Amino acid sequence: MSVINDSSLYPRFLLTGFPGLETRYGLISIPIFLVYATSIAGNITILFIIRTESSLHQPMYYFLSMLALTDLGLSTTTLPTMFSVFWFQAREIPFNACLVQMYFIHVFSIIESAVLLAMAFDRFVAIREPLRYAAILTNTVIVGIGLAIAGRALALVFPASFLLKRLQYRVINILSYPFCLHQDLIKTTVSSRWVSSIYGLMVVIFSMGLDSLLLLLSYILILGTVLSIASKAERIKALNTCISHICAVLTFYTPMIGLSMIRRYGQNASPIVHVIMANVYLLVPPLMNPIVYSVKTKQIRDRILRKLKKQKV
Repeated sequence: MSVINDSSLYPRFLLTGFPGLETRYGLISIPIFLVYATSIAGNITILFIIRTESSLHQPMYYFLSMLALTDLGLSTTTLPTMFSVFWFQAREIPFNACLVQMYFIHVFSIIESAVLLAMAFDRFVAIREPLRYAAILTNTVIVGIGLAIAGRALALVFPASFLLKRLQYRVINILSYPFCLHQDLIKTTVSSRWVSSIYGLMVVIFSMGLDSLLLLLSYILILGTVLSIASKAERIKALNTCISHICAVLTFYTPMIGLSMIRRYGQNASPIVHVIMANVYLLVPPLMNPIVYSVKTKQIRDRILRKLKKQKV
């Protein structure tokens, strides 16, 4: 197959749904649509409740708003190509559009990792310094943290897109998923990929890898602080404030680790397994985070129920 080596020409990329199940895409798209609808509605609800309830204008809920915004961004980034494949079987995506989608998928993933770390820091401060909590995490500090999180993600991923654009590809390239990921695009190149591969690895190490280590350290410090509390009831109360966040962390990192393991050690696994793991990695966190925080966080749950009761009246 011929190779694209002229910057005035662009290769064609074909997205992949579930190989061999094309005749069932109509049925498959129903649960996927429900996941997207629930994710978007749930995160918008979280943002609306926090925005309209002045009692929730606190650091914990500001960070939860960042998480909901990130999940909305991740959902809307993957939604167009998912439904172009499953509803219209339109697999082709322009090279530049693929790069843009890849950029934002990885940006929002890195932002989510950092927001989860910021939320762990929030819980540590709340448990360790409850009387100085509001004084430490002021609005200015929270805005600064948010800008730093977004700036890091935008800066880290941009060179990866630039490096991919400089590589050579075949005229037609078949991707493994119904969306564009960095590691998938690298596989299709026919030129030397070691610089892009090394840079991609460094991005993972200095973003999610570093965040996961700091998350672990945060919870070691939180556990040490909780164990130093004399009252058993207060220890349980302090730990309960972390349950929703622990669920969010597990929901984010477990599919990511699973996808990495499948890509590294599951070469003989069915392509459908790879597609399922990639979809779980990108679709489950935006779905589960609003559900977890709505169910486990009393302040959010009570205000949602109150809004629903008002609408019925």
